[in-house]
Amino acid sequence: MKTLKTLVVGCGNMGVSHARAYHQLPDFDIVGLVSRKPESRERLSKELGGLATFADFSTALETTKPDVVSINTYPDTHAQYVRKSLEAGAHVFVEKPLALTVEEAQELVALAIEKNLKMVVGYILRVHPSWTKFVEMARGLGKPLVMRMNLNQQSSGDKWYTHKQLMHSMSPIVDCGVHYVDIMCLMTQSYPISVSAIGVNLSEEIDSSMYNYGQLQVRFKDGSVGWYEAGWGPMMSETAVFIKDVIGPKGSVSIVDQAKGASQDIEGHTKTNSLKLHHSELNEQGEFIKKDEVVPTADEPDHDGLCLLEQEYLLKAIREDIDVSAHLQDAVNSLKIVLAADESVKTGKTVFL
Repeated sequence: MKTLKTLVVGCGNMGVSHARAYHQLPDFDIVGLVSRKPESRERLSKELGGLATFADFSTALETTKPDVVSINTYPDTHAQYVRKSLEAGAHVFVEKPLALTVEEAQELVALAIEKNLKMVVGYILRVHPSWTKFVEMARGLGKPLVMRMNLNQQSSGDKWYTHKQLMHSMSPIVDCGVHYVDIMCLMTQSYPISVSAIGVNLSEEIDSSMYNYGQLQVRFKDGSVGWYEAGWGPMMSETAVFIKDVIGPKGSVSIVDQAKGASQDIEGHTKTNSLKLHHSELNEQGEFIKKDEVVPTADEPDHDGLCLLEQEYLLKAIREDIDVSAHLQDAVNSLKIVLAADESVKTGKTVFL
């Protein structure tokens, strides 16, 4: 079986991790690295034994004629690069979000299906064994669910620079929020019906129309509710930086004892170490019948390991012709929620989906 010629676009944190994954998997053959920054693409090329590098995506696509394109660039380029890749007959892995509008995301999904090409969006928590367990335990709590989640990042230096670049096109609750509202959709297995949100600009270093702190609230058809909070910047507090908590009629489950460290450290964003399950059932004396259960999860993949799991899924989808249409519809739905939150921030009104 022939190897899959793979073009990696973007050589930042995510591009590096995904390139390492392709390099480890013999079914993939990296035929090029694309980055506007010469130092980043040359550094990665050297690490992986010397690979062809390109400054321009279109040139790289035409020159290498890849079977797979891996898109790990800033969000405002995703839709354009995905469209060109699909039209060139390549399968696609793309970091979230798929596009900047719901309409464009739906068009790209339709194009992938029309051309019978596999497209996987980088929802890294879906392949994380501890988060998979978290979703499974949440589903056992009954309905409706209350889902409480955040990820605030006290960023400085290069990390704050990256955050400012991201905010040229989207806010933290849009960029990060797609991961967590996707998890909420998996937990409820229901449809979102309305979204409310608030946001505020705390920095003179970003455009006055953008906001670096936001919080969204989402209601689901089954009665479940959830909130998600995200802020970026040197002013952010680290006191309550990591909350992942779900409550239902039968009790609650929480991610606890996550790896301690700077909130801007990407490794800490998926770490869990343990899950705490609380049972709500009381006896005749009004006391809890069951003790809380702690499920250890310390032995879990690091960031590179999770990216490897994502690329193994892409490979499986291609080799075994797995139907990924449900995955793509979920990607559109999560984008729909966070973009509705963005609209709510700007209008001050609840958005009904």
